[in-house]
Amino acid sequence: MGRLIYSMFTSLDGYVADPAGDLDWGGAELPELHDFVSEQSRSVGTYLYGRRIYQAMTFWETALELPDAPEFARTYARVWQAADKVVFSRTLDAPSTARTRLEREFDPVRVRTLVDGLDHDVTIDGPTLAAQALRAGIVDEVQLYLAPVALGDGLRFWPADLRIDLQFAEQRIFDNGTMWLRYTVRR
Repeated sequence: MGRLIYSMFTSLDGYVADPAGDLDWGGAELPELHDFVSEQSRSVGTYLYGRRIYQAMTFWETALELPDAPEFARTYARVWQAADKVVFSRTLDAPSTARTRLEREFDPVRVRTLVDGLDHDVTIDGPTLAAQALRAGIVDEVQLYLAPVALGDGLRFWPADLRIDLQFAEQRIFDNGTMWLRYTVRR
């Protein structure tokens, strides 16, 4: 049985994207941090995405074709390409990446059944989609990559109207000041 994990980079003040929707402030270019993300992703066999985060992640579909891509980026690209992806969107016409299917509606019962039937982990990426899963009580674990930046405004990591009780599991601090925090969801 897999785990459903909500995992994203977030600012110190709790935003995953700035007001313009930019996600490129998290420090993932640090080789040590990128290697860690790749290692954490090895247990993930399926990614659940909302449209916006999916469109940002499609970069990894062709990252191996870039001649100057650093090895840490190539490693993550291989891990990402090997996993299945499910995109939840009412507006996307069709997925543009391999191993990807499109779902028009998020059904928490179907998602929980999917996760329970797998022998690998599933991540839910994108705070809007994750909020639906958190509200439905189907998320098993939350992993935050807490970056040393305050954005002031933008797209929030946590739903504003929901209490979630968590149990600390582990942490790691990186040289650039990013902290990885892993919590299990108390039920």
